[in-house]
Amino acid sequence: MKQGNKRIVTLGEIMLRLSSPLNSRFVQSQSFDVVYGGGEANVAVSLANYGLDASFVTKLPTHEIGQSAVNALRQFGVDTSHIVRGGERVGIYYLETGAAMRPSKVIYDRAHSSISEAKAEEFDFDAIFEDADWFHFSGITPALSDSAAEMTEKALISAKKNGVTVSVDLNFRKKLWTPAKAQSVMRPLMKYVDVCIGNEEDAENVLGFKPSGTDVTKGELGIDGYAQIFKEMMAEFGFKYVVSSLRESHSASDNGWSAIAYDGVDFIQSKHYEIRIIDRVGGGDSFASGLIYGLITGKNTEDALNFAVAASALKHTIPGDFNHVSLEEVLTLVGGDASGRVQR
Repeated sequence: MKQGNKRIVTLGEIMLRLSSPLNSRFVQSQSFDVVYGGGEANVAVSLANYGLDASFVTKLPTHEIGQSAVNALRQFGVDTSHIVRGGERVGIYYLETGAAMRPSKVIYDRAHSSISEAKAEEFDFDAIFEDADWFHFSGITPALSDSAAEMTEKALISAKKNGVTVSVDLNFRKKLWTPAKAQSVMRPLMKYVDVCIGNEEDAENVLGFKPSGTDVTKGELGIDGYAQIFKEMMAEFGFKYVVSSLRESHSASDNGWSAIAYDGVDFIQSKHYEIRIIDRVGGGDSFASGLIYGLITGKNTEDALNFAVAASALKHTIPGDFNHVSLEEVLTLVGGDASGRVQR
């Protein structure tokens, strides 16, 4: 059942993910597990799972691997009608899942992917946003290429012209660009953004704001430092909400997980979860989609934040990029049932 016909558009790259099985090293692997994923695609899948109309916009080749990526979205109810076909390749990333004190590793093979070489004029953004309520993008998409950055800006201009609420997940990727390049591209885009999502690393590298007293590698979260930079970010860019996930990295297998938000009046800290990680990739995307769901369906800031944190806590237990949880499962965890008892 659709939730009041709310429609969300996301724009970005969907990639072929090749994972070494069962926590094995790349050099040990004789085969790879195959799924598809990518920041904004992950968000679209989650929102479709929650019953919203979610549309993903990208460019993919016309060959069978491109079609497989389209099919991966369609099977979970994502609208793919605005995907442009063409170009030569689907981006690939390789994932080695860590454990205990050994971190996970990602190797990208995404140069010259179809979306990185797409042009803004290939997309009819006014038609795409005509009946949309929300647009979500991340810092990954403009980092792909100068043409992808231009495409993102054209999408933002059209979204605002059509009265669409805009969210960004800052998502800094050091393998794609430097902090200086990220800030030169992303800061000018912030004037279109209503909801800004990003952790402490993202805020520093993408926008130049660093919270004091924070070191996630030591499990130190300086909440007062976040509160100060949230005020500064809102004052400079006019955001309606500034939100950050709070990850305490005890090890690759065990993290503390919570979040903080500022809505211009109150600072809200969410419930806290200690999570055992099966697959960390997509955790931030599941948080962003949970927040979008909460806000677009009229939840107050605290309830939207707690929904987002619970959704993401559950995602960490699921292999693959996509968050295959239902609305009811998230609400059960929000309600306090974290027992993990067998459902019979």
